[in-house]
Amino acid sequence: MTLDKARQLIRVQADFGGSYNRHSAQLILAEVSREHGQAAVDQLITEFRLSEIFDFEVGQEFT
Repeated sequence: MTLDKARQLIRVQADFGGSYNRHSAQLILAEVSREHGQAAVDQLITEFRLSEIFDFEVGQEFT
């Protein structure tokens, strides 16, 4: 998955919020972590304020 595609998918999940979307965001971030590393995950968490929406933290690992 490209980072641009991940951004598109994360944007949709963040806009809706909620527990189902939180799980979907976790799966997307796990894929980003596998392909691009933790730095890319941290960037997306910060960029989309996922700490406020889903309580994700910078440095949190998704597997």
